[in-house]
Amino acid sequence: MGKMILPWFGGAASVWTACMLFFQSLLLLGYLYTHWVLRHLSAQKQSLLHIVLLLACMFFLPISPSEAWKPQGFENPTLLILLLLTVSIGLPYLVLSTTGPLVQAWFSRERSEVVAYRLFALSNLGSMLALLAYPLAIESALPTRMQSWFWSALFMVFLVLCIYLSRRSLSLSMPSEQEALRDPGVATKSPSFGQKIIWVALAACPSVMMVADTSFMTENIAPIPLMWVMPLALYLLSFIICFEVPAWYKRIFWLPMLALALGMLAYLPHLHMGDWPIGWSVGINLGSFFVVCMVCHGELAAQKPHPRYLTMYYLMLSVGGFLGGFFVGVIAPNFFDSSYEFYVGLVLTALVVLLALLGQRGGVTALGRTLLIGGGGAICMALVWVSVSYHMTKSEGVTWKARNFYGSLKMFEYGGYRRMLHGQIIHGQQYGSDELRRLPSTYFTPNSGIGLAMLAKGEQGPLHVGVVGLGVGTLVAYGRAGDSYRLYEIDPLVIELAQQKFTYLSDAQAKLDIVLGDGRLQLEREPSQQFDVLVMDAFSGDSVPVHLLTLEAFEIYFKHLKPDGVLALNVTNAFLDLVPVLKVAADHYGKNIRLVEHPGNPGQVVAFPSRWIVMTGKKEFFDHPSLQSMQTIAEPVNFVPWRDDYSSLLSVLKKNP
Repeated sequence: MGKMILPWFGGAASVWTACMLFFQSLLLLGYLYTHWVLRHLSAQKQSLLHIVLLLACMFFLPISPSEAWKPQGFENPTLLILLLLTVSIGLPYLVLSTTGPLVQAWFSRERSEVVAYRLFALSNLGSMLALLAYPLAIESALPTRMQSWFWSALFMVFLVLCIYLSRRSLSLSMPSEQEALRDPGVATKSPSFGQKIIWVALAACPSVMMVADTSFMTENIAPIPLMWVMPLALYLLSFIICFEVPAWYKRIFWLPMLALALGMLAYLPHLHMGDWPIGWSVGINLGSFFVVCMVCHGELAAQKPHPRYLTMYYLMLSVGGFLGGFFVGVIAPNFFDSSYEFYVGLVLTALVVLLALLGQRGGVTALGRTLLIGGGGAICMALVWVSVSYHMTKSEGVTWKARNFYGSLKMFEYGGYRRMLHGQIIHGQQYGSDELRRLPSTYFTPNSGIGLAMLAKGEQGPLHVGVVGLGVGTLVAYGRAGDSYRLYEIDPLVIELAQQKFTYLSDAQAKLDIVLGDGRLQLEREPSQQFDVLVMDAFSGDSVPVHLLTLEAFEIYFKHLKPDGVLALNVTNAFLDLVPVLKVAADHYGKNIRLVEHPGNPGQVVAFPSRWIVMTGKKEFFDHPSLQSMQTIAEPVNFVPWRDDYSSLLSVLKKNP
């Protein structure tokens, strides 16, 4: 579902964060339902209610988002995604989320001598295998339409099995949980309120760190595609180890490792880890993150209660996961002006583990408690100091910063120029002097692919130009009196920054029209604009908007171009080679295509290394003297065209980025 709706929200990485929040929210509701059902209903009523819900799920199949939920451009993206997912898959996923604790509870009552908590490890193993299989096998083999049908068919099998288990539970003649707890033969001492709070906090810390660390690596190491898979896989792996082989969690080993891991995560950014070999920086970061997960989940496994309180225990774990996801997915983007949640997570983890250890009854001597308080307190204070100093260092030169659903934006002012950064990606800069401020720079200089195309096309007369991806507005520097530019931008903060802090837009001689919203969705809704030039400048960054590269997308672009119009696409990317995608699309529509690679230069107006693809239906355009350096592109071998329901980033990963 996340992949299906990703194109509607500009391919933003935050779509996955919102999906994770939905996942954790429904998991919480599912565990709450299970806890209430087992506590208050007899076996017969449990079975009847669950069967009704299972059958009701059939009305949601096959799963697919309705196009009526496509954003218009002014909505709150997080809220819209949560509502969309609720309407599309809310009940099926709610029922799925009840399965683990409900079946484990039935199992523990039927076979009280067997430890039901091992099934929790098995459940997480299934989750991890599915997580790894999706990008590595399923996504590259099946279009999303077939994925939907295949998943829906498997879900029907799941319904049959769950109905069988629901009926089977009737034969056990199980009392409700409240009736069972009144049995004098059963230990009835329930976990204390403080114990429940510790469970919640221990579950929340890895949840915060999982999402925050993914964003942190993307911003400080490299915007590697599919980066989110690795932290989530390690998060699940730690659950599997701690609940399947609890003996592997030894405090004498893991607690010192935690102190080391937190210190490394906190201090490594000061060492400019983005300049290190990627394998080293990513490996150290993920190894440290895994230690954090092992300690938190190891403490949770060590404190699990009697199986009678199994559903309460899982409910507290789901509350913690939800609170962590809510903090990262809702609180941080709306109340922070930068990515502070990573360091908040580090300090919170140290504090929560310290409190969890101090709260243990027995096993800790007075001397041990003193050492814990002193050592743990010192670690917490050191983490706070490192966190504050890091953000103060990162803020040097920053004169404007803000954050929203689409990420963090900053403006740096150096000697003589201003620069906009989205994460660690430079989205444009402008010089301050009257002599240089109207000149295009970075990826858009006159010798770049887009510069050559604009200047050659401009010789034919006034231009009507479309641009998807505003940046700081650099491209309007090519505008002349009589030209018109229609600029599409999904992020309102980018528009605000370009209008208020940079002068490309206010200095422009051409007529400008700015459209808020995803470029492709807006073009779908508009009549043909008959552009002379259409520029797609939305491919640099940590999240590639795949929906702008499909055959259906190119059909829209060519609809908006004049017969002799030019389509230019910025494919500059350190980790992906998008040229085969565009070559196949050009061949499909019978267009002529060229590649322009510019090495960059540090001249008076800086030019960054760039790669541009230029397409047109008029081959004679490339006969222009200034375009002779443009390269033809060889036919890719066995490359499957990308469509709205099929794409694979693995097929375009560079072997030696």
